[in-house]
Amino acid sequence: MSTTTLDGGRFIQVPASMLPVDTLNALLEVFVTREGYDTSDTSDAGTRGWTAQLQARLERGELMIVHDLETESTEVMTREQWEAFGRQAFDDEED
Repeated sequence: MSTTTLDGGRFIQVPASMLPVDTLNALLEVFVTREGYDTSDTSDAGTRGWTAQLQARLERGELMIVHDLETESTEVMTREQWEAFGRQAFDDEED
């Protein structure tokens, strides 16, 4: 499966299927923390539950895994976050 280039080539969208399970789970955990999900249930069932829900959102296209080639960082973001990020980047280039 191939990646999709975004924003003039600086960013690529990475299909979840290209990532090792441990890497994908780590990215999803960071997303959960950053977005303020209730993480008080630290049992395996709680963690697997969030991971399963977020993987379903990835499959539906509601979430994206984006790699920044410039900073060499990868993160999960919502489609809306990506669109807002893209608008902000475009506005910054015009200034």
